[in-house]
Amino acid sequence: MKAIIPVAGAGTRLRPHTHTTPKVLIKVAGKTIIEYIVDEIIKYNIIDEIIFIVGYLGRQIKEFIEKKYKERINLSFVFQSERKGLGHAIYLTRNRIDGEPVLIILGDTVFKADFKNIINSNENFIGVKEVEDPRRFGVVFLNKDNQIERFVEKPKTTESNLAIVGIYLIQESRELFKKLDYIIKNDIRTKGEYQLTDALQLMLEDNVKMEIFQVDKWLDCGKPETLLATNKELLEEYGNNRGAPNSIIIPPVYISETANIKESIIGPYVSVGDNVVITHSIITNSIINDGAFIERLLFTRSLIGREAIIRGIYRHFNIGDSSEVNLG
Repeated sequence: MKAIIPVAGAGTRLRPHTHTTPKVLIKVAGKTIIEYIVDEIIKYNIIDEIIFIVGYLGRQIKEFIEKKYKERINLSFVFQSERKGLGHAIYLTRNRIDGEPVLIILGDTVFKADFKNIINSNENFIGVKEVEDPRRFGVVFLNKDNQIERFVEKPKTTESNLAIVGIYLIQESRELFKKLDYIIKNDIRTKGEYQLTDALQLMLEDNVKMEIFQVDKWLDCGKPETLLATNKELLEEYGNNRGAPNSIIIPPVYISETANIKESIIGPYVSVGDNVVITHSIITNSIINDGAFIERLLFTRSLIGREAIIRGIYRHFNIGDSSEVNLG
């Protein structure tokens, strides 16, 4: 079985970080987003090749993936020069799939799911998660037999709260690529793009049966606030709570072995990357990426990019009654 992971998006909602770093290489709780995805799927020893669809800053992704995983699993890369939708991205891999089952996983979320049962099955499965507001997502509607009846991309109503989480196990890959070929050659677009869900809907209409499986965890990394929320949840499981000289560490945190922290208070919910230097600072609920330098600061709910340098200054006040101080 082969896996397809599209990672060609520009990650515009995470700018300015994604101006220079691909979204999937942003770290959260000590690991890049793509590492969480790849580590999860290769541990079952069923996938024999992963095909990455790259585009924006694709060379960085390719170099990172090859360095990290080339000794562990077969890798290949397909370049998407124009972002025309997920359906178009998957279609670009058609010459690399020879009718075998495919596992498609979107490269922009962190998930946890038990693949054992579905991978060993002969059925088609779509990963879903119940959400409060399904209007932000693609959703599935089920028939009376609990099988998928139709797909709707960002519905206007809340009749179904089963959001598609971006995990698709397709046994009939030839049928999938046949439908993708049809929608592209006939220029069938939804919201201006060639959608994977449109091809899946055509498969349903040709009586290809699909079932759902619910993922255990689905964590969004698309915006600064959701990235920090994901960091917070993952630190509960993956934090290392390493200490630092003359500092106070409030768990859960992740602190790289190569980070240098002095006379600071770090945590809770802080991830500190490789070769970061932090002195005389107080930091909570933040992600500090590799090589950053932070001195004399107090902050929270912050994302600090690679090699960023931030210096502050402490002040001392002796202020009397009914005074007003404006430091803006």
